Amino acid sequence: MRPLQSWKRNGGITLGLFAVCLAAARCLQSQGVSLTIPQPNINATVAQDILLSVEYSCHGVPTIEWKYTSYWGMQKIVEWQPGTQANVSQSHKDRVCTYDNGSIQLFRVGVRDTGYYTVTVTEGLGSSQFGIIVLHVSEILYEDLHFVAVVLAFLGAVATVLISLMWVCNKCSYIFQRKRRHKLKESTTEEIELQNIDC
Repeated sequence: MRPLQSWKRNGGITLGLFAVCLAAARCLQSQGVSLTIPQPNINATVAQDILLSVEYSCHGVPTIEWKYTSYWGMQKIVEWQPGTQANVSQSHKDRVCTYDNGSIQLFRVGVRDTGYYTVTVTEGLGSSQFGIIVLHVSEILYEDLHFVAVVLAFLGAVATVLISLMWVCNKCSYIFQRKRRHKLKESTTEEIELQNIDC
C-alpha cells in the first residue's frame, strides 16, 4: 500500500511540474514577440545615412529579417540573429549595418532606396511580429541652386573684369590718340614755320 501511495504522490508531483511547465510555455507563447517602431515615416535626402530604428522584446533568441519593397518588386536586405554574423544580400553589401535591437542603418541612400521596409522578428517558439517603415529619399535641390548661383556670380565677376579692362584699354587708346594728334599738330606747325622762314 505504501509503494502505491508513494507512486501516486511522486506521480502527482511529476504531473504537477509538467502542468506548470506546459502552462509557462503557453504563457510565453501567448506573449510572443512585441515590436515597436518609433519612426514609421522617414524623409531623407540623397547621400544621407539613415537609421531604420526598431525595438523588440521576446523570450529566447529571435531571427530578424528586413525586406525592401518598391515599384520594382520586393527583395531581401538582411537576416540575422543577435550575436551572430548577418546574412546581407548582394544588393546591399557594404551599405547596411545591423544592431542587436533589430535596427539597421543604410549608408549613402539614393532615390532608388525610396520604398517600404518590412522588419519581421520571429522567435524560436514560432510566434512573430512585423512592422513597416516608409522611407522617402529626395534630390537635394538647394545644392543645384547653389551651384547655379556660384556660376552666375563667377560669370558676373568675369564680366566686370572684362568691362574694366575694356574701359582701361579705351582710356589708354584715347590718351595715345590725343598725344599723337598733339605731336602731328606740333610737327605741322613747325613745317609751316620753316616754310615761312625759307620764303
